[in-house]
Amino acid sequence: MTEFFDTYQSHIIFGSVVIVSVLILLISTNVIIKWLLRKEAKLTDVPVRSLKILKRTLNTLWIVLGFIALSFIFVDKEKSSTLKAYFQLATHLGIVAVATIVSATLVNLWFKRKIEEKIAYQYDPTSYKFLRYVAVSMIWFVGILFGLLAFPSLKGVAQTALGGAGVLAIIAGVASQEALANLVGGVFIISFKPFKIGDVVKVSDTMVGTVTDITLRHTVIRNFENKMIVIPNAVINKEKLINYDLGELKCCEHIEVGISYDSNIDDAKRILREECENHPLIYDNRSELDKKNGLPMVRTALTKINDSSLTIRAWAWSSSFSDSFSMKCDVFESTFKRYKESNIELAYPTRTIYMVNEEEVEETENK
Repeated sequence: MTEFFDTYQSHIIFGSVVIVSVLILLISTNVIIKWLLRKEAKLTDVPVRSLKILKRTLNTLWIVLGFIALSFIFVDKEKSSTLKAYFQLATHLGIVAVATIVSATLVNLWFKRKIEEKIAYQYDPTSYKFLRYVAVSMIWFVGILFGLLAFPSLKGVAQTALGGAGVLAIIAGVASQEALANLVGGVFIISFKPFKIGDVVKVSDTMVGTVTDITLRHTVIRNFENKMIVIPNAVINKEKLINYDLGELKCCEHIEVGISYDSNIDDAKRILREECENHPLIYDNRSELDKKNGLPMVRTALTKINDSSLTIRAWAWSSSFSDSFSMKCDVFESTFKRYKESNIELAYPTRTIYMVNEEEVEETENK
């Protein structure tokens, strides 16, 4: 036994040092990450997901490096150069991965604080939110390229891309036409700003809501049912959308009801106008001249003669789109009750049927 220890003393010491070093690194990494995670309750900016990824990356790196280091004990000196190359490769990839994760996390935190400052001072945070996606994506892209430098067969591609001129060429070659269209569409949205985060937009009758996010690929809209609508930037750039928060916020709502032919048109118009004017969300859009001339706050008119009904419309103004929707719903309900009290019949489909007596027809023909 003594002879064995004397023979392999250097190997045993080297292996022990490697194992102890790996254990110390693993324990230190876990302790530091757990300490940072405990601070999450006090520091709301602590990126929990990034810390967990960093923890797994470091633990994997220590184990791989330790395994390669222990392998030096069991290989000949001739093959040690291969292990050294593997050790350098693992070290290079580990350092690049850790640097990329830390850089992306710090940049993301910086943009997050800037966005919160913009929101606190009631400024538009759309540009910062979009640039955050661009910056983080570029960091990951550069990190992957630096990782490729460790592989001789891919070193030329990575050097060309990092040279500057090849970046766009690689993106254009790898990405699909649709992905590039979405990316360019996102840049156009940020540049020309047809809408921004927080605006209420209408893309179609089924896609109406508040813009919550604009990414490199898509725009997210939260509709009034609290459902998230994801629209590719290339698609939304081609659509003719309505932005209710662009320019003046006041909104004119067309409130229409259908009455029967036998109903009194003047009474129906008067009741609809009174219900609109008495609503607390009504907005007086009249000019001083209109007020001086005694024009009503809400205009009502017969706009359409249908097959079995008459359409009465009121032009009711409100301070915003959301107020106009609430006002419309309330006016429908109150007008229906008033019409019922005033014996104004609401329209419903009717059909007139003429019955012909065959005997009378025959007698008429015989005469």
